[in-house]
Amino acid sequence: MSVADIIAQTTGFVQDTLKNAEGGHDWWHIKRVHTNAKRIAQTENADILIVELAALLHDIADSKFHNGDEEIGPRTAGDFLTGINVDATIVEHVQQIIRHMSFKSSFDKATFYSPELAVVQDADRLDAIGAIGIARAFTYGGFKGREIYNPELKPNLSMSKAEYKNTTAPTINHFYEKLLLLKDKMNTETGKQLAQQRHEFMESYLQQFYSEVQ
Repeated sequence: MSVADIIAQTTGFVQDTLKNAEGGHDWWHIKRVHTNAKRIAQTENADILIVELAALLHDIADSKFHNGDEEIGPRTAGDFLTGINVDATIVEHVQQIIRHMSFKSSFDKATFYSPELAVVQDADRLDAIGAIGIARAFTYGGFKGREIYNPELKPNLSMSKAEYKNTTAPTINHFYEKLLLLKDKMNTETGKQLAQQRHEFMESYLQQFYSEVQ
């Protein structure tokens, strides 16, 4: 099977699987991450097939929608790729990227790294900040029934991984607990450059938010 056929089949699988997904983790999120991953990969020494497959499959079964099961995503991706006869070494690499790219993975000691992980992780983090990131944060907060803002509930800046996974805090707190931290966690120079303006937009948004609240 050609590389183009592998990407086309994977794209179709993801579109079908996520057709009813929550709005912040749907096909359009995947498409943006895929696009940015290809853009970032142009300046990195990364295997573009692995980058594209990991970008397309990184949220195929997000643990937060599956009772916290952190292996369901890698397993689902692996089963699909094996089923279309993708080389086993590529399958394993894609699975490792999916295991290690989320923000919650940063609470653990790093046990895996590759240039492809760096690229896809940056692309995913870019979609969590800026105007898109703000929209996604409030979409997910609404999906989970969370408050927008509660001045009596302060952000927890020293959360454990378990606390992060189980938080029910207002969405505004999420800016301080994750979104504003992502700029300084970018791996690649391209990722850092793209993150800067989006970060500044979130800061100006918060200024406007507080001026309206007060």
